[in-house]
Amino acid sequence: MTTDTLTQQFDFLSQIERLREVDRQNLLLDGSRVENSAEHSWHLALYALAFAPYAPEAVSLTRVIQMLLLHDIVEIDVGDHPIDEPTDWEAVARAEERAQRRIFGLLPLPQAQELSAIWQEFEAAQSADARFAKALDYCQPIFQTLCAPVPPADHLRVVKENLTTGRATSLQDRFPEAYRAAKQLLKGEAIEDPMFAARLAFLSEADRLKTILRASRIASGIRHENSAEHSWHIMIYAWILSGHSNTDIKLDRVLIMLLLHDLVEIDAGDVPIHSALDAAALARIEAAELSAARRIFGLLPDDQADACLRTWQEFEAAQSPDAIYAKSVDRVQPVLLNMATGGGSWVEYDVTLSQLETRVGAKVALGVPAVWDHLRAQLLPWFTAQNRI
Repeated sequence: MTTDTLTQQFDFLSQIERLREVDRQNLLLDGSRVENSAEHSWHLALYALAFAPYAPEAVSLTRVIQMLLLHDIVEIDVGDHPIDEPTDWEAVARAEERAQRRIFGLLPLPQAQELSAIWQEFEAAQSADARFAKALDYCQPIFQTLCAPVPPADHLRVVKENLTTGRATSLQDRFPEAYRAAKQLLKGEAIEDPMFAARLAFLSEADRLKTILRASRIASGIRHENSAEHSWHIMIYAWILSGHSNTDIKLDRVLIMLLLHDLVEIDAGDVPIHSALDAAALARIEAAELSAARRIFGLLPDDQADACLRTWQEFEAAQSPDAIYAKSVDRVQPVLLNMATGGGSWVEYDVTLSQLETRVGAKVALGVPAVWDHLRAQLLPWFTAQNRI
C-alpha cells in the first residue's frame, strides 16, 4: 500500500464525515432533536445484528451491515427525502447515482468499484442481502416513532400510511415479524413475540448512544460528535483501512466489535483519551463499563446477550489480532477530526506530540503502523507550529 493509497482513503473518510450534518425527518426516541443520517446508519447496522435470527438463511450478516453503513452516503450531495413529501423519485435516483460515483470515486479504484457495487446492489433490492437490508431500513423509522414515549401525531400518521399503503407494506413478505409487531404497537397492543420485543427493547435503549457526546468536534467544528455517529464512522475506517493491518484479521468480527464497542457509554459516559486519570479512577470506569455491558446486552435474548458481551470483552482486552486492529483504528478517527478543527481536543487538553505518540500513536502502530507513519507526517507541522513537540 502506497502513501497515495492512504491519501485517497483518508480523502474519502474525511468526505463522508459530512453525513453527520444531514438531518432526517424522524426524531430520536427522547424527542430532543431529529436524527442525522450517520447515526441512523449505525443504528441500522445494530438492527441487522439484533434481528439477524429473522433473516432468511441465505443472507450474509456482514454484507447487510456493509450495505447499511454505505446506503445513505449519497445524501451528502443529495440530502434526505421524507417519504411523505411530493418528490420526483426518478430525479432523486439519478442524482444519487451521480453522488455515489463522485464519493466512492475518491477511493483507489478497486475499493471504489467494491463500494459502488454494494451500494447499487442495495438500491436494486434484488438479492437476499439487499432485500433484508431494505426491510431493516424501512423498519427503523417506524419503530423510532412507535417506541417513543410521546410520538408526534404527524409521525404516527406517516407510520400508519406507510404500513397500510406505502413501501413498508413490503415488510409483510420481507420481514413479517416486524410488520406484525409494528401493527400491534400501532394499535396500542403489546408485541406478542417476546424475543422480538426483547431485541426491540435493546435497540430502543441503544438509541441513547446518539446523545452521548465525545471530546472531539465534527470536522465543521459546529458541535461535538456523538458516540453513535463515531461508531458508524469508525466501522467504515476499519473496512477501508483493513489492507494496512500488519496481521491477518477477520473484518466481519472487527465490524461487530466496533458496532458494539461504545454502547457502554450509555451508562458510563465517554472518557476522553487525553484526560488525566489515576489508577483508581480507571478501575472505577472499567467496573462501570462492565456493569453497563451486562445490563445493556442483557436486554437481548440470552444467546445474543452472551455473544455480544464476549465480543465487547474481547475488544476491551485487545489481545486478539481482530481486537488489536479494532482498537488501533478506533484511535485514528479522532486524530483526523482534531486536524480538521485546528487542534480540537489537543488544545483543550494541552496535548504535546510526545503525549499523542504515547496515548494514540503507540496503539495505532500496534495494528496499522503504516497508517500512523502517514498520520504523523500530516500532524507534525501543527505540533511544530504550536510548539507542542
